[in-house]
Amino acid sequence: MLEMLGARQKQLLRLLLKDKAGLTADRLSVELGITRNAVRQHLAALENIGLVKKGVTRASGGRPEQLYVLTDKGKECFPRHYDWFAQLLIESVVQEIGADNLGERLKTMGAQVGKRLRAQHPELSSRKDKVRILAETLEQLGYDAKATGGDSADAIEADNCVFHALALNNPAICEFDLALLSTFTDSPVEHQECMAKGGNACRFKFGAKK
Repeated sequence: MLEMLGARQKQLLRLLLKDKAGLTADRLSVELGITRNAVRQHLAALENIGLVKKGVTRASGGRPEQLYVLTDKGKECFPRHYDWFAQLLIESVVQEIGADNLGERLKTMGAQVGKRLRAQHPELSSRKDKVRILAETLEQLGYDAKATGGDSADAIEADNCVFHALALNNPAICEFDLALLSTFTDSPVEHQECMAKGGNACRFKFGAKK
């Protein structure tokens, strides 16, 4: 997201990242060395795409001052590299249970997550609806996912695997996704294409109900 923004907007976001309580337009104007009107234009643009929001108002002895803060989406614009820590966890699990058992452990974890997500949607009955909601959930998690297969909605394609770097070194990671998808939809899943194996996307095809 940051690469799509202008230099001033990036500077503005970094200032708000450093000052968690928020900053006023006047303070941002001073810090950025631009006019207050220019700051307001940048704030409006960043509010419009959900990166910045109005925080509390602060007493100033005169007219209350409006503070601006980062949204959760704004905070996520800044890199947070978890891959190294995830790799340490995987290595720890392998030392504990052995490499041959890693896939089964990940299947169990994926199934547990699938059950929890499914419990949040007791109204779902058809596989089509389950696949649609699951694709929306994966999209929110960063998978860039969508339901495919036309009216039947019998597949999900993801253009961004959130575990990609981890899966390159640990192919068993995919067992987590497969178990999650299968448990949530109560259907067998065929992993037709995988980015960790050189595919352009990750494609999951859902079969007949178990």
